[in-house]
Amino acid sequence: MTITANLAAAKDRIDAACARVGRDPGGVELLPVSKTHPLADIRTAMGAGYRRFGESRPQELRDKAVELADAGVAWVAIGHLQTNKVKLVAEHAAEFQALGSLHVAEALDRRLQALGRRLPVLVQVNSSSEPAKGGFAPDEVIDAVARLRSCDALDVRGLMTLAVNSPDADAVRACFTTMTDLQSRLRDAHGGGFDALSMGMSGDFELAIECGSTCVRLGTTIFGPRPAL
Repeated sequence: MTITANLAAAKDRIDAACARVGRDPGGVELLPVSKTHPLADIRTAMGAGYRRFGESRPQELRDKAVELADAGVAWVAIGHLQTNKVKLVAEHAAEFQALGSLHVAEALDRRLQALGRRLPVLVQVNSSSEPAKGGFAPDEVIDAVARLRSCDALDVRGLMTLAVNSPDADAVRACFTTMTDLQSRLRDAHGGGFDALSMGMSGDFELAIECGSTCVRLGTTIFGPRPAL
């Protein structure tokens, strides 16, 4: 199948998942993840109407942003960020979906303030409690978000997670319900907001939608296997 056909098929699956739980499909964003894929693939997706793309490597995000500077593309940083790379995200990203530590938050805030920018961010949660995954532990999130209020250049819009990679649907669902519970608790603690809930990738996005996701991050489903580096 072509990229255009893959996008259409994924949208049909999103619509069907929404229908199963009575959701408006307009409330779920399909974010194509273009990591390692060439500009030609991105241009094909743009031809199908997409203008936001996810990138997990800051250098690659910067390079593509420069190449497509006049194309009206918004780049969403979705991967782990080291403090020595915050400059790239601050300068080129339209959103950062993987804010997983206060140290990175403070470094990013300082860089954004120096640029006179304010950046929408999602707080990453380690919903599966796997040591190898980044993000805040679920029981740290409420306090972390409160502390992020001192970072004036960060506009906290909601939460993001990577569920456990497992064939056990109940284990995956548990990660997603952890997120919806946290979202509810944040809204109670702060009087609303936190509407964004980025969860679900190529292997589990339909279940994520059924559990309340507002953004699914799809790479292989759209662009096929990543090119060999």
